[in-house]
Amino acid sequence: MADNEYDPAGSTQMFRAFVEETPAPQAPGSSVNTYGGNSGGRTGKIAVIAVVALVVLGAVVWLAVK
Repeated sequence: MADNEYDPAGSTQMFRAFVEETPAPQAPGSSVNTYGGNSGGRTGKIAVIAVVALVVLGAVVWLAVK
């Protein structure tokens, strides 16, 4: 194979090596949160914003029909 040709199998092998890496050992009793600190508060805020948006949208539709 020539040096200037792209080898898709090479990137697949590198990806598999990355996925199969063993994670670093962690101290006993400690936990790792991958998605951030306080996800419960964030979820609550998103829910409140969604409800407020639906109420505002409903009010606009109600006024438009009225």
